[in-house]
Formats: sequence, C-alpha cells, structure tokens
Amino acid sequence: MSHQPDRTTDSTADRGTDRPTTPEPRPSDELLRLDRQLCFTLHAASRAFDGLYRRVLRDTGLTYPQYLAMLVLWEYGEMPVKRLGEHLRLDSGTLSPLLKRMQSAGLVQRERSAHDERSVTVRLTAEGAALKERAQGVPLAAMEASGLDLKEAVELQARVRRLTAALDAALAEEA
Repeated sequence: MSHQPDRTTDSTADRGTDRPTTPEPRPSDELLRLDRQLCFTLHAASRAFDGLYRRVLRDTGLTYPQYLAMLVLWEYGEMPVKRLGEHLRLDSGTLSPLLKRMQSAGLVQRERSAHDERSVTVRLTAEGAALKERAQGVPLAAMEASGLDLKEAVELQARVRRLTAALDAALAEEA
C-alpha cells in the first residue's frame, strides 16, 4: 500500500492537479520569512547601492570600494593604512589589494614608514587629488536615485548608525 499525500487541504486538489502548493506559513514561522529579516533588507539595499554607484562612478573610473577609500583620503589626507582600514571597516586582507589596484591606477602612493617597517602610509597622488573634482556630482546623483529627500536621508543615516553601534556593542560583549 503506497502512501498518498492527503490533498484535501491542498488548494491544488480543487484545480485537479497533482502538484502540491507551498503551504501557508504557520504563525510561528512568520519571523523566519526572508521579507521579515532586517539584515536581508539592509543587504538588498547595499547591493542596490553597489549597482547604483557602479553607474554613477563610471566617469571617475573608480569602483565603489575605491570611491569610499578616496572619500576618506580626500577628507583626512595621508594616513597609515591601518587607520584607513578602521575608517572603512575593512581588514588588511581586503584593503591591501584594493590599495594596490589604486596605486597601479596612479591614484595613491603607499610607502613604508622609516620608523616602523610594519606600518605603511597611504597618500593621494596629484591625479588622485584631482579626481575629487570629477566626483563632485556623485553624492547628489545617489541621493536623487534614492527617492529620499535630505531630511529623510539624514534620519535614515542616523538610524542605521545607531543600529551599527548597537550591533558593534553586542559583538564586543561576546568578545
């Protein structure tokens, strides 16, 4: 005797098909739905920003991670690679190849410290500094594409910063 699935509660039984439908989620499963995950919502927004910045950065020749590094260097100037990584929240394994590509493109120079060979300093080249002018329209283009007005963008950024601080604190507690 083969076991046949009970299709009396399956909505496909009414339509005369043998293909079962996905059951409705149970109330206890509601929190496990993808569309309920804040982390996924932020991940999806991040991926959308990546795509947007790929387009708006095209004229600069920068990738999005390179643009972020350039923002820090335009704002603060020469600094140790370690400090740049702290600003960008990137480890050296990610940052070093990024800076190597930027150096090959003539945007930055890296130099070992004379006082401490383990420390590497990064600075803009004249070409990297001049690129700032071509990047002036990038923030406005991103803001316009976001569909947010300035007040909404500032409020959202403040909330995301609070979220980041809370998550950092939670991670620090476990360390």
